[in-house]
Amino acid sequence: MAWLYLIIASFGEIFGVMSINLYLRNKSIGWLLAIIGTFGGGFIFLSMAMREIPLGTAYAVWTGLGAVGAVLIGIIFFKESAGWKRILFLFCIIAGAVGLKVLGG
Repeated sequence: MAWLYLIIASFGEIFGVMSINLYLRNKSIGWLLAIIGTFGGGFIFLSMAMREIPLGTAYAVWTGLGAVGAVLIGIIFFKESAGWKRILFLFCIIAGAVGLKVLGG
């Protein structure tokens, strides 16, 4: 269950960063509340995951998945660059997260 919590926490990170981008575009109170809610929810689920997953592993996976998700959101919805080098390094982040899962925790 802890790994599910960690994945949910990562989605909080992804949607929090996306909310920051949208807030910077139109400065509405709704996006400001979305930032607070998504990051807050992400932190709650991260803390629940860390009851069973070691801190270093949980934090590395959380930030890694959050970074990958934010880059993918940027590519898909905000027309950011999707060059092959960028995609290669996203796979490196994913491989690191999978490696941490396989090695323990």
